[in-house]
Amino acid sequence: MIGHLAHAAGAPCPTFVLDAARLPHEETALLGHLTEARRYLTSAGGAHVLKIALVEPSAHPMFDLDYRFVQALPGAPDRFDLRGSCGHSALASVVAAARSGMLPRLVPGTRVRIRVRNNGDSVVCEVDRAERDEVGFTVTFVQPRPVPFAELLPTGRTRTLLEADGRRVEVSMVASANTYAFVDARSLQVPDETALFAAGGDLLRSLESLRAAAAELLGWPPGGAFPKIAAVLPGAGGGIAARALTVPGWHPSLALTGAVCLGTAARIPGTVPWRITREADAGDGPLAITTPGGRTAVTAVVSLPGTAAVPPPGAADGDGALLWSSVAGKHVTFQGSFALAPLSHLQFEEVAQCLALSGAG
Repeated sequence: MIGHLAHAAGAPCPTFVLDAARLPHEETALLGHLTEARRYLTSAGGAHVLKIALVEPSAHPMFDLDYRFVQALPGAPDRFDLRGSCGHSALASVVAAARSGMLPRLVPGTRVRIRVRNNGDSVVCEVDRAERDEVGFTVTFVQPRPVPFAELLPTGRTRTLLEADGRRVEVSMVASANTYAFVDARSLQVPDETALFAAGGDLLRSLESLRAAAAELLGWPPGGAFPKIAAVLPGAGGGIAARALTVPGWHPSLALTGAVCLGTAARIPGTVPWRITREADAGDGPLAITTPGGRTAVTAVVSLPGTAAVPPPGAADGDGALLWSSVAGKHVTFQGSFALAPLSHLQFEEVAQCLALSGAG
């Protein structure tokens, strides 16, 4: 079997992309194969690669690729979390799929439609530029129907109190692209953007404790990767500043799904990000997000009461709804392909025939 490595800028590590059609769909058998692949990758110096993407041509007529994300967890090669998604890995999958022949060659204007099997998301990846080993994208998370804000709040509330380390802290839990808990960094004694980006182990431990409490509230394993968490406050140059956790430790920037979720949360009245964007006078256009790794912008398009937008069917009076979210300026570097020796029995039949012929005599 052939594995591919591609790194989306801003991601904490490259993504290890595999052909899902060559792997079992049953979870126990699948994770057994992924454990072997991970051991092999580690032996080759790839222990830092903790993102795995499984892709195959979609059988659904509306999509080009089916994509499933697997988060590898530190500690042992058989530890995984399949609960959430990863936008950076979805982009890496598009580049790897084109390199392997699963998709046509990527050229500017190409649109690749992805069905995310983890959570049912529909993602459109539009190629802005294509070079030899790097591809630039605009990514749009499309809703098949307007999603009422109430459906984006896992706890049913815009703000929830979590208890961690003996204190109660207010967070907003929002589920859009991934489930996140957003906390005002100032409630954790972090006063501004400079202090947020310079913070060390104390803030890291506080956020890890809050994330575990959020997971327990949702009935998810507290030692997994989901839900995600990010501390936010008004940005020094406008917009919002954010610092997030990943597996393990600090995220170098902010996950693509994190940007989408934060942009969505900022449009839901009453949430922590909504209050911060109003404080920062960020307006209702694209939301500028500053992270330790740089700046990005996300557009979350919603329908709100009293606007010209068509209200969502079945939404309660006074409720808004999410229509779509988009992030531009993302790029992915293809890093190469290699044969996975422990999964050689899963290689393409055509490859096996070629290898047999080349070894004859």
